[in-house]
Amino acid sequence: MYKILLIDDDAEVLDINKKFLMKEGYQVAASTSAVKALSVLKKQPCDCIVLDVMMPEMNGFDACAKFRKFTDTPIIFLTGKSSEDDRINGLMLGADDYIVKPYSLKELSLRIQALMRRRQVSVNAAKAPAPSTMLSFPPLQMDTIEHKVYCNDEEIALSNREFSLLHLLVSNPEKTITFEEIGTKIWGTYAEADRRSIMVNTSRLRKKLEAYPELDGMIETVWSEGYKFIPKKSKGGPNYG
Repeated sequence: MYKILLIDDDAEVLDINKKFLMKEGYQVAASTSAVKALSVLKKQPCDCIVLDVMMPEMNGFDACAKFRKFTDTPIIFLTGKSSEDDRINGLMLGADDYIVKPYSLKELSLRIQALMRRRQVSVNAAKAPAPSTMLSFPPLQMDTIEHKVYCNDEEIALSNREFSLLHLLVSNPEKTITFEEIGTKIWGTYAEADRRSIMVNTSRLRKKLEAYPELDGMIETVWSEGYKFIPKKSKGGPNYG
């Protein structure tokens, strides 16, 4: 259940909004003072703040600036100030949404739901494990960040172009990569005259790999088309983690 903090100096509006949002399934706290709400929020975090702009003692813009010093909780402004400058000012201060009065209670609820969905997506993304930098077809391993290749943990010295060529092939196991694809993706352009250069670079790469018996035959020539990477079947499928 999401916790919503409503801040508005109009007690009647505050009560109407609170009752409606509670019926919508939210847990709701309310305050007629931004100063008091500031103190409460530091001790009791919430999931969304609905904040009126025009209030005595501390207005919504000033309150938002203070909230942003210690929390990234989504903030929705409720205000009768509809000018573009006011909207921009509110968003620049760190608000996530801006609703101009008069508004419907259903719209308010839907705006809160939208913010909660976006926030959940962000939280899930932050929790997701970082993608691995290793591309592994044992005994062959490629570190795509460090640009290094290993056979059973022994580094194989490759040039930048040889690494790029191997990376292209390994990233597409058992798929024929044509001469044109290789030229375009690695050289940046391709003409038939480039085929010879691709063949020479592939030959050099193949010799370096085949210096390790375990890697013999992993790059296969597809006659008149290009090349493909053939993983060692006995070692199982690819591992991207």
